[in-house]
Amino acid sequence: MKRSGILNQPLSNILASFGHTDLLVVCDAGFPIPRDAQRVDLAIAPDLPDLRTVLSLINEEFITEKVVIAEEMAEFNPPLHGWLQKHFSGVEFERRPHEEMLTQVATSAKAIVRTGAFDPWGNIGLVSGVDVERFFAKEGTVLPDYYRDRAGEA
Repeated sequence: MKRSGILNQPLSNILASFGHTDLLVVCDAGFPIPRDAQRVDLAIAPDLPDLRTVLSLINEEFITEKVVIAEEMAEFNPPLHGWLQKHFSGVEFERRPHEEMLTQVATSAKAIVRTGAFDPWGNIGLVSGVDVERFFAKEGTVLPDYYRDRAGEA
């Protein structure tokens, strides 16, 4: 048995399968998941589990290079927008029209995790990054300038 981290086997397996730039969508209960999408459905009741809990747990195990959100979120769900800004500080944010989140972003996701969240505009894309410090730790490798900030070597 695992000691900690994500205990849900399908979710743990999916996270382990991600490579650089793969897209994970963590969505609310009402998100229209494409039929052919790889999905992990965690929803068991309204707001159970909630979006923030699931995102927090994923964030502990997942390297996020970019967060993709609906551009309408800041106006229509400022508490969630603020929470994301705080919990994904230092990560690039990309804002897309809500309609694109439901269509283009959904169909380009490697996997979609459905929560029980009843959270307007609660559909969040997480673009997988790499552990820059570990990737460029071998002797003789050169850290490109565009990775320098990610490694904390500004």
